[in-house]
Amino acid sequence: MTPEPPGTTRTVVVIGDLVEGWPPRAAAAETVEEARRRWLLEGPGPAPPSGAALERARRELVVSGGYLERLALACVKTGLADRAEIWHHWRADGRGPWRQDGPLLTRRAFSLDAEAAPFASSDMLGHIAAFGPPAILLVLGLGVDAAILDACAGGARIYNSIDVPALRVPPEVSARFDLVLTGAEWQSEAVRARHPDMATAVMPIGPEFASPETFFPLGVPKEYDVVYVAAAQPYKRHDILLDALARPPGGLRALCVLGYGEMGEELRARAATAGLDVTFVGPPGVPFAEVNALMNRARIGLVCGEEDGAPAILTEYMLAGLPVLANERLRCGLQYVTPETGMTAPAEGFDRGMRALLARAEGMDPRAAVLSRWTWPHTVRRLAALLPGASRRG
Repeated sequence: MTPEPPGTTRTVVVIGDLVEGWPPRAAAAETVEEARRRWLLEGPGPAPPSGAALERARRELVVSGGYLERLALACVKTGLADRAEIWHHWRADGRGPWRQDGPLLTRRAFSLDAEAAPFASSDMLGHIAAFGPPAILLVLGLGVDAAILDACAGGARIYNSIDVPALRVPPEVSARFDLVLTGAEWQSEAVRARHPDMATAVMPIGPEFASPETFFPLGVPKEYDVVYVAAAQPYKRHDILLDALARPPGGLRALCVLGYGEMGEELRARAATAGLDVTFVGPPGVPFAEVNALMNRARIGLVCGEEDGAPAILTEYMLAGLPVLANERLRCGLQYVTPETGMTAPAEGFDRGMRALLARAEGMDPRAAVLSRWTWPHTVRRLAALLPGASRRG
């Protein structure tokens, strides 16, 4: 299959820091040139639609899924790119898996050169050499090495740590980005302290690219007082919720929807020992439609963490119609918790915060507040205004 000339199709690529495949391979990595030749023989996969077919696919495209997908799909939906790709890293022998999710989204996993982050991949460099760099590159978390960013210098290179540290990559890597998205103004200040001329925007991709097509009210009975949707990991601070439920007068019913993580059995055991009325779902996580259905069974949503990077669930709860109670010491994302959408409380007073918000939840309309300012159509317009300047840099 002969690839299209670089630049013919504008691609937005999101590189997550997920590392898949086990055990690590023993064979040495290919050279970039070997990988380029192999990619040219294999081809990039099905040709994306163009012309009228592309416009039809855009009209039919739904911006849904998790934070990895929503920014990329929003860029395609609004014409900033013609197709989207999600890239991960592959450590095992053999080719990394790939799949096509509809005509406009492809997922790939590229072989790693080494386990250490920021990740290096001759496989990824060979793909870029064969088919050209993306028009928009968003790198998340632990990042990729300088060689990959240099290979993508023709487009807009964007970084978001999706965590409390604003930058989780070394200075020689972060200096190569054109734009850094942050979760709070203090993070933007931290970026400028390292790189005084770096463009920044408070635009955490999880809550800012909210999808009303994915999360919405269902009008079902409210069986639970509170719901907490979070990974089963210590930084999500489920202990704050369990401590609050144990304080008198008690009696609140809670639902915990656990994604990934190692604490599921520990949390179940602690709730059972304390005699708390908590229903647990997962891990593993459940599909987004089921998350929406589960959230709809509760009256308010909770964010208990402190050392967390603007969790996407903040606006996802709100789009499902749930006001949000957040830990007042949450480091990133409190800008979404307003009198219209919820309230904050200290860990030691989380029980009082839950009861106070439950008392007024029925008269609140948090979905309307999110629809007016934080859904993906609003945010992608803000992003588009930043991209021309970013594209001219580097």
